[in-house]
Amino acid sequence: MKNRIEMLRELCNRLREMGLEEREATAEARYMLTFLLKVPLSELYLWGNELLSAECEQKLQEILQRRKKGEPLAYILGERYFMGLPFKVKPGILIPRQETELLCEQAIETIQKEHLERVLDLCTGSGCIAVSIAKFSEASVWAADISETAVEMTRENARRQNVSLQIIQSDLFLNVQNKYDMITANPPYIDDESYAGLEYGVRNYEPALALQGGPDGLEFYRRIAAQAPEYLRPGGYLIQEIGYNQGEAVRKLLSEHGFSEIEIRQDYAGLDRIVWARWPY
Repeated sequence: MKNRIEMLRELCNRLREMGLEEREATAEARYMLTFLLKVPLSELYLWGNELLSAECEQKLQEILQRRKKGEPLAYILGERYFMGLPFKVKPGILIPRQETELLCEQAIETIQKEHLERVLDLCTGSGCIAVSIAKFSEASVWAADISETAVEMTRENARRQNVSLQIIQSDLFLNVQNKYDMITANPPYIDDESYAGLEYGVRNYEPALALQGGPDGLEFYRRIAAQAPEYLRPGGYLIQEIGYNQGEAVRKLLSEHGFSEIEIRQDYAGLDRIVWARWPY
């Protein structure tokens, strides 16, 4: 039997052999061990010489076999952290991405600063944005998604984090009522050509419904730009995640539909990631 540190090294090596970069391999290896051992990362190293059970080693080997086939780790473990919170995920649900946390952080900061009361999150998926906003602000939050699986998962994640959400099964605004101080959205934005070139694990395991944004990737931005004004209060915010090369196109769409104060904001890698706009007073 191996101790914790020996197994961590073995996991890292095996994951690198599968093609993962060193940083990603290290992060996944740590996550596997802390998840199975149910310990924080600091304790993993503090008690690094502690031997693993045969059962734990067997489970790790099973996880590695599934990863070798391209299955995302979040689906194997059934969990992904977002904004420091564990979110349940499963096939049919888009796996939360770290870059989406920037949208969430900026939305929460604005809600708190301006005491906004009503927020609608479109294309909610796992509910990671909606649940995080409800968890870290005083706003009342509505979450909408066309997928019944997403609606069920959002409801489960809201219960898990002990927050109250109004959850709607809706194709964007179709079943939405009332007006909101802020609308957030991480809509499908991968164009057809880029989708065909996505890495195997994303293309073959994550839901196309949550990824494909039409031939040019802008289908949902067109619909949101056209329909959102009906659901925003004067001065309300519209905050959307975008692909790295879509900023100017989405800015133009929003401008054409009467939005103001339009900004393109970058993520921590310096890539365009968020389009921020307001509906005029």
